[in-house]
Amino acid sequence: MLRMLRDLNVSKRWVKKALCMVTKMLNKWLRRCVIDWESKTTRYSVVKEIKDLLRDKLGWNEIKTCEEMWKFIDVDVNAFRRRGIEPCIWLNGLELLSDLRRPYWLGLRASDLVVRRHRGGVESALNTTNSVDAIFFLTLLGTIKTPSLAINWKREAPATKYAFESIVLSYYVYLSANAWPWPIELSASELERVLDGFGDGELTEFIAGLLDGDGAVVYYYNDESEFVFVWIAACRDCPKRFILDVLKRVIAERFGIISNIYFKTTSADALMFYNRNAISLLRHIIKYIHHPLKRLRAELILAYYDGRISRKEFKRLYDMTKYEQGAPDIKRNHGLEALARAAPQTHTHGGQR
Repeated sequence: MLRMLRDLNVSKRWVKKALCMVTKMLNKWLRRCVIDWESKTTRYSVVKEIKDLLRDKLGWNEIKTCEEMWKFIDVDVNAFRRRGIEPCIWLNGLELLSDLRRPYWLGLRASDLVVRRHRGGVESALNTTNSVDAIFFLTLLGTIKTPSLAINWKREAPATKYAFESIVLSYYVYLSANAWPWPIELSASELERVLDGFGDGELTEFIAGLLDGDGAVVYYYNDESEFVFVWIAACRDCPKRFILDVLKRVIAERFGIISNIYFKTTSADALMFYNRNAISLLRHIIKYIHHPLKRLRAELILAYYDGRISRKEFKRLYDMTKYEQGAPDIKRNHGLEALARAAPQTHTHGGQR
């Protein structure tokens, strides 16, 4: 691998950062592998060469990446397609997000997206350990600019006994100072002002961005009953908590969709939409949902409630999307493996700064 990177004229400085090595450790491996390393080239050129090769010579594209991602987490794309549900529909309209003025980005900023000032510009970053997010976050930030990637170890929470440590993928892009059109920090009054000024389409796009970050689409059933939940979470004692109160009011006033705020965990609350209200919300925002798993569940739930698939088929397909609770799960803590499997055209290079 080191010889390959050297032959691509990548700088030693970049390799140190990408592999989380200090200079002494990198030089040790270079001596052991008998590698001289002098020249370097722009990272953007390397990215372009590899992407062009994989697309032109190997036929790799976004649909192939999507299908490999689903295969990695044991979701049968053909089973969904036979029932008229397209598992890669989350890619539709994604190119529109190259415009940072889309309200989706403000919604994502209010949830998972980190935006901070950096050396006179702005850094935007998304972090994950999960398999689906590893592909989604890369693809999403890639609509703006080719992301850089940092790989680090993270100690898991004590409750996750089956995974003592996991690998965190951090995707980030650097933007000019004026490229980010939204406030970097939002107060409750400012968010209310922005949301009240949105049209219905802009509001639904904002909600979808928020859901793609800190939300979930869930179906629960037993022998006697079934429930649909859509929820958006926020930490109880952090500045983001006010978002739930603002959103609860605005959605009720604009769309007549009722929600409640519940105690979710010891450290987080959730704005919960239940059954009929959850279905109504999904109908409003589904075309703006781009998270692969949440979009697939939303498409599947609406197909079931519209009578397009039977309950038996619905349950069989939905079960493919479920997480194993309290046990190892290929969807969790396997982000790096998913990235290597589903998107070999990706790597730890970034765009020009």
